[in-house]
Amino acid sequence: MSAEAEEAAHETVEAAVRAQLAKAFGGVRGIIEAAVPTIAFTVSWIVTEDLKTSLIVSISLSVVLLLVRVVQRSTPQFVINSLIGIAIGAFFASRTGNAKDYFLPGILWNGAYSLGMLLSIVTRWPVVGFLIGSVTNDPVGWHKDAGVVRLCTRLTWLLMLPCVVRVAVQGPVYLFGGGDEAVAALGFAKIVMGWPLQVAALAAMLWLLGRGRTPIKPPVAPA
Repeated sequence: MSAEAEEAAHETVEAAVRAQLAKAFGGVRGIIEAAVPTIAFTVSWIVTEDLKTSLIVSISLSVVLLLVRVVQRSTPQFVINSLIGIAIGAFFASRTGNAKDYFLPGILWNGAYSLGMLLSIVTRWPVVGFLIGSVTNDPVGWHKDAGVVRLCTRLTWLLMLPCVVRVAVQGPVYLFGGGDEAVAALGFAKIVMGWPLQVAALAAMLWLLGRGRTPIKPPVAPA
């Protein structure tokens, strides 16, 4: 769909952001595909306590999910994103020989993502605003409307919250936990704070979006 068609289909900012959020999260299937490899790694580690086996199981499942997408000719974007994250985690863990390092890239990513979104809020260029720009084919036009900026700021806070919670919980476990207990705790925390927390944040965002009807283009004042 062209930018013009998308803009015509969404008369309000709320409708445009809802549509873009649905694309960004990949729906239920995308969420499940992101969670399965982590579940596989954690369960395999608890059962075997063998890092190499756990990494092979996790990566193999990701490849299978990718092949299914290719065979079905559906977008592999979300599986590829997950596979890249798993590959980076596997690299960290295999380099150190410590299974809990599998989870370190995710913690660092959530920390960087939180800081980036906080910076966008502080500078009054909230990242959610650029979702609107992708619909209107005007990346910064939304910033001229103070009401839209306020809405996007609230949405960016909600989008940032899961990342902050993950770092606050998983960071101390990674830094101070040891042995099998730390790996199991990190795996459990990543699963619980992955798609369930993201879905909760998405639900809150949709609730906020459902309350308003902000025109996607501010009305032009009469001359």
